[in-house]
Amino acid sequence: MGLVLFPGDGDNSSPAVSWSYSGFAAFRRRLAETEGFALSEMWGFGGERPWSEVSTALEPLLDHPDDGGDDLSPAECESILVRLEAITGQWAREGGDQPLQQHIEDVRQLADILRLCIKKNVPLAFL
Repeated sequence: MGLVLFPGDGDNSSPAVSWSYSGFAAFRRRLAETEGFALSEMWGFGGERPWSEVSTALEPLLDHPDDGGDDLSPAECESILVRLEAITGQWAREGGDQPLQQHIEDVRQLADILRLCIKKNVPLAFL
């Protein structure tokens, strides 16, 4: 069982990106670290720190429940995409271990889905 992110366009042939729950958790932890905070410190992830103390365009993705929750709007997708593209460049310059290489590939796949959501003006759905 895992998590699937896809354009909420009702088209079953649209591309999607998927993770195991543990893989998505590791991906979000690395994104949060890149943004300068530990996800484990945040409310909803075992910590007490409120999200209002963090400033990141990735908040809608990082602070989203694995199961359920609202879809992300095309505007949120656009903000997330801009930041993810910058992070991908940063990570690629760092080189790094196999998990980092997998996260770079994860960002690229997610970016493709976000671009499609923006192009079609549809939300990003979580399943």
